[in-house]
This record gives sequence, structure tokens and C-alpha cells, in this order.
Amino acid sequence: MRFRIITATVEHVDVIAPRMREADKEEVFAAVGRGPASALLHSLRRSDFAYTVEFDGIPETMFGCGTTNIIANVGAPWLLGTHAIEAHYRHFLRGSLYWVREMRQRYKLLQNVVDDRNEVSKRWLEWMGFTLSEPHPFGYEQRPFRIFEMKA
Repeated sequence: MRFRIITATVEHVDVIAPRMREADKEEVFAAVGRGPASALLHSLRRSDFAYTVEFDGIPETMFGCGTTNIIANVGAPWLLGTHAIEAHYRHFLRGSLYWVREMRQRYKLLQNVVDDRNEVSKRWLEWMGFTLSEPHPFGYEQRPFRIFEMKA
């Protein structure tokens, strides 16, 4: 298995979107009323940087971070992908820690939201050191979401 991280492109959206994890599909629709391709394109365009994770040359996950408050230097990290991140979790977890450290050097606060139904993502965020709020209604469907954040 070959693992690499490359700069995300619009072409990667077409490969990842049809195979996106169900939990990620449900989360982006509940939050912003978008489907997988639209959510990936929106996130890609709003990011200060975005990368694609490939396993054996196949794009499987996109992630990045965009500034949500220039004055307070707040970044909103995001990640959307296929089940390959679960199948190759060791590479994924090691890489996650590296990229969170990189983001913390660039922003004073990392903050976004996670669907309260997304148990895998919540465990991953807590494992990386993010603090999760209590759930509250949010977004397009007004489902329970939790704010996750980490200070630099």
C-alpha cells in the first residue's frame, strides 16, 4: 500500500464524492444542505490550503483549513473522505497529528462543528486533543452538532 498527500484539486472531487462515507454525506447535508461534490468543492474553494490523501494512487480523502476570522486568526479545519481512512487508520492517525500541529502553528484557534451522530469523527477529534461542546441545533436541518476547538 502506497500512501501520499498531495495538493487537492477539483479533479479529486469527482473521485471522492461518489464514494464518500455515509456519515460525512449526512453531516454536510445536515449542516449546509449540500451533497458530497458540492461540499468538497465549497470546502476546497474556501480553504487557505487543502490536500488530498491517496492510497495506492487513488484519491480517498480531502482535508484543509480556511480562515473564518482574520482578526482573531481562527481557522476552520475540515476533512471529508471515503472508508479508506478507516481501512488505513494507522497512516491516517499519524498524518492527522502532523497536520493538526501544522494548523496550530498557523492559527490561534482551530474551530468547526461535527454532527453529533458522527461517533467516529467525534472520537477522532477528541483523540487529537480537540475539545467538544455540548450538542446544540445547527445548520440546514437543525440537527444536534458540537463545536470542536483547539487553541494554539
